[in-house]
Amino acid sequence: MKHTVSIVGAGPGDPDLLTVKAYRLLKNADVVLYDSLMGEEILKVIPDNADKIYVGKTHCDKQSQSVRQERINNLMLDGYLKNRRVVRLKTGDPLIFGRGGEEIRFLKEHNVSYELVPGVTAGIAAANNFQIPITERCVNTTLLFCTGTTATNEFKQFESIALMIKEGTPLVLYMGLKNIDNIIEQLLLYDVSPSTKIAAISKVSYVDQSMISGDLSNFAQIVKDNPLPTPTVILIGQSVESLMEKV
Repeated sequence: MKHTVSIVGAGPGDPDLLTVKAYRLLKNADVVLYDSLMGEEILKVIPDNADKIYVGKTHCDKQSQSVRQERINNLMLDGYLKNRRVVRLKTGDPLIFGRGGEEIRFLKEHNVSYELVPGVTAGIAAANNFQIPITERCVNTTLLFCTGTTATNEFKQFESIALMIKEGTPLVLYMGLKNIDNIIEQLLLYDVSPSTKIAAISKVSYVDQSMISGDLSNFAQIVKDNPLPTPTVILIGQSVESLMEKV
């Protein structure tokens, strides 16, 4: 029996937010393939005698994502065939904008035994760290997770997103800071109120995490005046309202 390949969510960066299972797998790993933005403190959990291989991918970095994904797939397969304990370590959760599905399909096609280990996604961590109740009884029954960046840099679903925001659904937006001007413009185009509250949280769960906030009418200028380091998570909607009195 060969060891199972583990696709593991590392959470937003704070090692205290690793699950018990993620921590155990890292401590016993022979090979760890880790993403960009992986916290240094999390990497310290990995044993010194394990192979730590950086396989980070970022959007629009002018490198072939398919070639890089092929390398990741082959590294997982090679470790599995050599009966090594392989951990594919991803920031956040593997299946929330983490491209975990691509790797699952590859492993299935090659009859590789694998498991998925959930991680705390940055949007949930941001809401908790800054006390933003993104779900609340008698306020909302839905929650929307979106990415502000697409492979083609197109935004085709804003009418539906805007409708949900107007009906009280909070929006948790990943990788949207660079496109925030366009995102706000599109939301306003579909009649989301300019007074709708918005907050951006940078470096969620790190000691230097920070937040800026405003509303759709002034947030683009606030971002220009207060540039944030990435990664950032953006929260939009009624749920941010209760936060505004505290900041």
